[in-house]
Amino acid sequence: MYKLLGADGVPYLSETPGTLGGNKRLKIYGRLDCPTALSTIRRFPGSYEKSRVFFADERTALAAGYRPCGNCLREKYREYREDPEKYLKQFD
Repeated sequence: MYKLLGADGVPYLSETPGTLGGNKRLKIYGRLDCPTALSTIRRFPGSYEKSRVFFADERTALAAGYRPCGNCLREKYREYREDPEKYLKQFD
């Protein structure tokens, strides 16, 4: 079973792994292979993992109050930063 974060911010168990990872302190989500996240995990073993959360999809991550990563999701982050409300409406 995989522990994912729901749109309401509450963790739940799923038989399907998440497609996105996130940082609950920074409220950022990104790809599972995000270079920034992987680098942080290597530099601070055991620490970063405590803040790591996983999402089924982008809609869920946004609904939970997270924003796209500026590194691994650069174009999505730019769109979000330019007009957060417009970006969020794509997922209504």
